[in-house]
Amino acid sequence: MNSVLIGIVDYGIGNLHSVSKGLQKAGAQVKIVNSPRNLERYDGLVLPGVGSFDPVVRTLRKHGFEIPLKIAVARGQPLLGICLGLQILFESSSEGDQPGLGILAGKVQRFTSEPGLKIPHMGWNQLQLNQNIPIWRELKGNTWVYFVHSYYVVPEDISLVSATVTHGTQKVTASISKGTLVATQFHPEKSANTGLQILRNFVDLVKKRDEAKIEER
Repeated sequence: MNSVLIGIVDYGIGNLHSVSKGLQKAGAQVKIVNSPRNLERYDGLVLPGVGSFDPVVRTLRKHGFEIPLKIAVARGQPLLGICLGLQILFESSSEGDQPGLGILAGKVQRFTSEPGLKIPHMGWNQLQLNQNIPIWRELKGNTWVYFVHSYYVVPEDISLVSATVTHGTQKVTASISKGTLVATQFHPEKSANTGLQILRNFVDLVKKRDEAKIEER
């Protein structure tokens, strides 16, 4: 079958180039999306993540993305959130005053200060994988990935947490998964071969969902 088409949502601050190149290497066609119209035409969507919570959710609302993104997730359209793109899926953040998208219940909070702890958590760290899900296919149990963040999500439903990471003495959410919705606190596009494998796995997830849709017709 032809390669899938993945739309990367452009809210003016995301790391679009690196994400786009990574997805192309993973075998997808990629289009930068700066309008919420016709999101259903994409086989999968990506919310990239660089910036601060309030400016991003304000921009998404200003350009009318909030409701279409919620509808996309509700209809099972695969979506990958990255870093801040994970955080804005939740209801609120201690980083700002704006409500998040509220697609998932929970909040975002800052690392608690402790002696010797560097904030932001920046650099390579090991994932502790909690679940056997498609996005982790061919990954080792304690693989290294790249983080840049001062905040992390605390879901109300802890069964959503598909991986954790430890920074100082604090074990926090590194990834969530709910059906075709997956999101990572780390940056796959900056995580070398491991990150490329994760992007391939997301592309494969999108392909399988697309094939299932064709079989239903």
